[in-house]
Amino acid sequence: MPRETVNGTDLYYETAGDGPPIVFLHGVMMGSRFFTDQLQGLDDEYRPIVLDFRGHGRSEKSETGHTIPQYAADVEAFLAAQNVESVILVGWSMGALVGWEYVDQFGTDRLRGFVVVDQHPSDYKWADYDHGAFGLQELIDLLELAQTDPGALAQLFIDEMLKDQPSPEVEQLMFDEISRVPPSIKSAILFDQSMRDYRDALQAVDVPSLVCLGEDEKLLETGGVEYAAEHMPNATLERFPDSGHCPFIEQTERFNRVLSEFADNL
Repeated sequence: MPRETVNGTDLYYETAGDGPPIVFLHGVMMGSRFFTDQLQGLDDEYRPIVLDFRGHGRSEKSETGHTIPQYAADVEAFLAAQNVESVILVGWSMGALVGWEYVDQFGTDRLRGFVVVDQHPSDYKWADYDHGAFGLQELIDLLELAQTDPGALAQLFIDEMLKDQPSPEVEQLMFDEISRVPPSIKSAILFDQSMRDYRDALQAVDVPSLVCLGEDEKLLETGGVEYAAEHMPNATLERFPDSGHCPFIEQTERFNRVLSEFADNL
């Protein structure tokens, strides 16, 4: 299995094709297998690269480093080790937070484009921000569930992320990926990512950007995703009315086509 050691931690990745690189960053407690249809569906024209963050998927389950800034530093170290330049960075859910943190730390010199998939600039319901996903009590409940019944937490996310009931195969894949993350890491990174606020980082994304919005609001309401698109200086908003939080799974063909068109026009 392909691995790259960055910042003292072995990260698992997969890649296909030999065209321009597109790197996919997954959500909190999720994994790179969520992007199977992109790894296999975009390799004719591009070089899709899927990566498991530390503690997730098949990457090393390190005891420390489970913060958004560290994950962004791991991405930069990975891209440098792989000699990847002029990359399109696709951040889904927490992966978009990692992307905004990446821009804040490292700028956009390595980026050709930036794609946000269904994510607010902050998940927390701050007093001056109307679009957060979690208040304090909701976050406490999730953190408690991570420690008392991680299987129930996985099923809760699966039920909330998709507009419609997934096939048994997709549901099992999602459950397996979430279950790979140890409860201690679940709690650490779920808290860290939920308390991050990247509203001030949006203006720094000065490369062409695409924001993909799943219009089903079971997990995230649409306003926060629209806020991200409105405040990045060179962003286009693409709506997926038949999707929730995972348009790349729920509307795979359309998502891959939209992403390809975005990449072709850069």
